[in-house]
Amino acid sequence: MRIDLHTHSNASDGTDPPAEVMARARARGLDVVALTDHDTVAGHAEARAALPPGLTLVPGMELSCTQDGQSLHLLAYLFDPAHPALAEAMDSIRNDRIRRARVMVEKLAALGTGVTWAQVAAIAGDGVVGRPHIARALAGTGTIASPADAFTAEWIGDGGRAYEDKYALDPAEAIALVRAAGGVSVLAHPRSDGYEVANDVIEAMAAAGLTGLEVWHPDQAPAMRGRLRVLAAELGLVPTGGSDDHGALTGHILGAETTPPEDFGRLIAQASGTVQPTGPA
Repeated sequence: MRIDLHTHSNASDGTDPPAEVMARARARGLDVVALTDHDTVAGHAEARAALPPGLTLVPGMELSCTQDGQSLHLLAYLFDPAHPALAEAMDSIRNDRIRRARVMVEKLAALGTGVTWAQVAAIAGDGVVGRPHIARALAGTGTIASPADAFTAEWIGDGGRAYEDKYALDPAEAIALVRAAGGVSVLAHPRSDGYEVANDVIEAMAAAGLTGLEVWHPDQAPAMRGRLRVLAAELGLVPTGGSDDHGALTGHILGAETTPPEDFGRLIAQASGTVQPTGPA
């Protein structure tokens, strides 16, 4: 089985509709795919309705968290999105994303880029707005050559001239919310540039109930993956993998990194709620 547990659609900052993500996943030979859009489950219904024969969908989400001022991401799976405390937290995060994006657009406009909120809103559509939408708008003005060029100190990279921080959850709080909603949680790309998480923080998250650690990710080199596997084993965490595909923004890399079937089994076995994967797996 080929299992990709980290993907995005245009329900957040990916470029493709959830139905297209499902079709591409099956075309790339995947047997299981998790849809993990940022701070939203808005794409799940469309993904389920469009699920191709032979493909299993794991409902998920990538939650925004912060630890001592540093951004980190928590992948959550098989939770009840209607759980009151979790739903309230998700609403707070999404609402602040809009505030943050508007402030960044104002800063970019003041820098003479010509970016407008109307442009960003049109790109985001009904999706949860994020920096990639602003980056695409900035590239559309000709200020930069490509969206990737926006993530620098000159523009909207962390601490950049037009950067604005956003509301996010404490990791222990997020882990508790996901667990209370019957789900399981995995720390996303803990050695990706800009999202490096120290071992002692991961240890504290494990003690708080973290279920897994994302080992196989495009931004993490083989040697680092080896060290993360050792750390996961020491802390009793399930090692997982995923492409972190964002459609055209990442070159349509669904299935570039995957989760071993035995680890997938261990992960979903620890969910305590009624939400289950959809499909044949």
